[in-house]
Amino acid sequence: MLPVSAEVVIIGGGVHGCSIAYHLASKGMHGVVVLEQKYLTYGGTGRSAAGIRQQFGTEINCRLAKENIKGFIRMKEELDTDFDLELEQGGYMWLAYTEGQLNQLRENVRLQSSLGIPSKILNPDEIKELIPLLDVEGVLGASWCAEDGHVNPHRVTFAYYEAAKRLGVKFYTYTKVVDIEIEKDKVKAVVTDKGKISTRKVVNAAGPWGKEIGKMVGLDIPVVSERHQIMVTEPVNRIIKPLILCQDDGSYWKQEPTGGFLIGMDNPNEKKGYDVGVTWQFMEEVSRRVLKKMPILRDVRVVRQWSGPYDITPDSQSIVGPVEEVEGFYLDVGWSGHGLQFAPSIGRIMSELIIGEEPFISVDVLSFNRFKTGKLIPEPACI
Repeated sequence: MLPVSAEVVIIGGGVHGCSIAYHLASKGMHGVVVLEQKYLTYGGTGRSAAGIRQQFGTEINCRLAKENIKGFIRMKEELDTDFDLELEQGGYMWLAYTEGQLNQLRENVRLQSSLGIPSKILNPDEIKELIPLLDVEGVLGASWCAEDGHVNPHRVTFAYYEAAKRLGVKFYTYTKVVDIEIEKDKVKAVVTDKGKISTRKVVNAAGPWGKEIGKMVGLDIPVVSERHQIMVTEPVNRIIKPLILCQDDGSYWKQEPTGGFLIGMDNPNEKKGYDVGVTWQFMEEVSRRVLKKMPILRDVRVVRQWSGPYDITPDSQSIVGPVEEVEGFYLDVGWSGHGLQFAPSIGRIMSELIIGEEPFISVDVLSFNRFKTGKLIPEPACI
């Protein structure tokens, strides 16, 4: 049964919702409630490729990304979890096939280096030395950071969930938010299909469904939900550790610690909306793209496919923090495909904003207000 009231209601049981809940509770806040329309990790979190990186092209994302890496490294101890989070810092490589792409990577690396991120530009010989089985035909160079890598998105989320629960946070799954009541431009209550909770603070961490939640308080949040597909192969002997991303055709792949290859691609023509079905066209096209670069995978069998939604904004940047229009309403949406990896830093920052503390990193540039002022900050390192 739902509580009659709560100090804070978080809408969304993905990694961000669970991280915010944990950080609030760890700061001593009681009465924290998380509502999820299906099951934890149902949305973008559980369908993620789960890469973690510091190789971004805007200062705010680089600063946050540095903290994310630290957060993942200390997470097992901090959350006192028995889960193996499958953190592997095997590196992350962006391959450039044109001078324009390479120049952008150089620009990104200059910014990253100025902020203490150990990324660098590699030439084709250096790329081949790191990944001998990669066909570097047409490759002009790459950006590389050995500290980057990947994690298990389900285990990270459930580690936050278990830690938050121990601190008194209440989670309600299969509980759909149908309305948010406001009075004199202030949050008053959250209405669900199982009852109503009175509260003065609501966090919209609903990912691709964030636009729908925003409408409930009269906000038009510029988020578009777009399907992205992934396929996974049978396990084979470990041959690579880095996550590889190709800027010529948007293909990317990594080999999981268990041996299977997780393979995806960017497709601007993908379906908009909440459909999480898969297509044979995707399997055919992504296979064609990746086999050109990793021909050794030719005889490896595909065992499954899935898809998940990105919540994309006009500048491929998240929307974070309180809104001027409705007192007590907070946003953590619009992550445009790189949300999982920001859970450590943003969970902490959102808790600081909600409690009224000064955030340890200012996220003012990511505010909802930027869409009114026109001060967008396009993220060039996004796929």
